Amino acid sequence: MIVVTRSEEETIELGRKLGKELKRGDLVLLGGELGAGKTRIVKGIASSLEVDEVVTSPTFTLVNEYPCKAGILFHVDLYRLDSFPKDDIDIDDLLDRGIVVVEWWERDRNFFELARARLIVNIKILSEEEREIEVKWFR
Repeated sequence: MIVVTRSEEETIELGRKLGKELKRGDLVLLGGELGAGKTRIVKGIASSLEVDEVVTSPTFTLVNEYPCKAGILFHVDLYRLDSFPKDDIDIDDLLDRGIVVVEWWERDRNFFELARARLIVNIKILSEEEREIEVKWFR
């Protein structure tokens, strides 16, 4: 499915709709260039999961954790890394405890191609406000 959003709020709303379909154990992979709106999608997902905290990009912390109705929403950002830190983070443990959303998953395609992704979202910038968002569900 391809969706075009025309504002940040529309991008967040798409995230809300996607988040309503997620459950504990789901892995969500977000791709797109810098400033495309990956964190906006996460904000929408978090909203649908009843996260009460302000969602921010974990670019420097690597992982932000948000208690939610599915356990914990783990928001991972690989922007500063070349690969997923498998030796430091057990993705299976995170998935057992909640939902994992990974920005910049393309940094380690080999690792994530073996993972059990439920949803892949790729965002393309069309203009300052418009985004073309490709959504692929794996059931």
